[in-house]
Amino acid sequence: MNSGYARRVSAETLDGLAEDDPAAIHSRHDLQRVHRAMGTRSILLRALRGLLPSPVRSTPLRILELGAGDGSLLLGVARELAQECPQVELTLLDRQSLVTPATRASYANLGWSVVPMVVDALDWAAGAAKIVVEDAHPQRWDLIVANLFLHHFEGTQLATLLAAVAARSERFFACEPRRNRFALMASHLVGALGANAVTREDAVLSVHAGFRGLELTAAWPGPADDWQLRESSIGLFSHAFTAVRTGTL
Repeated sequence: MNSGYARRVSAETLDGLAEDDPAAIHSRHDLQRVHRAMGTRSILLRALRGLLPSPVRSTPLRILELGAGDGSLLLGVARELAQECPQVELTLLDRQSLVTPATRASYANLGWSVVPMVVDALDWAAGAAKIVVEDAHPQRWDLIVANLFLHHFEGTQLATLLAAVAARSERFFACEPRRNRFALMASHLVGALGANAVTREDAVLSVHAGFRGLELTAAWPGPADDWQLRESSIGLFSHAFTAVRTGTL
């Protein structure tokens, strides 16, 4: 069966709901179940273990997650990495304020300090937003990660976002929906996980907007010699992209 078809990006319902909308709250819980079904945490854990620099350093490791939501996905990864990475300055970027004090405390117990950055990712990328945070905020990160996030963008917006990532980090990892017939079929079955109508609709839209082949590699900015790029399918339903600045591993 031919698994390739044109990428199509559509606005997802969850993105248009208020933070406290009951349907949005239910859908965010649904996403945790979807991540478990996709094995996203295991994928991210393996990727980060291969990307993180040596723990022998005088300053904390700086990590930024784009589209971090409530921060719960990366928290599961942090629990596995805490001994390897005992000092981390983590920035959780999302356009909604979803990171709870309890989640921040859980990170703190691991030695990871958290700064939520409530801003639209495109404003962050363009440098147009006046971001106010509690402490001095780094403008560069050792690692930027994105989970089920890049598929929301196409064309100029995707190019702007990737250019900002390349300019402000040494390493980047993205885990996105895979765009093929098998993943599309599976997206129609998320109701079996107890997903509500918002999640059921958005799951299908996510696959239509997902990636395959070397689409993210083609969109990555700058001279190819400056970066080591890897892109491939991973797991049953996911598509992974890694960029490492030459000479940093």
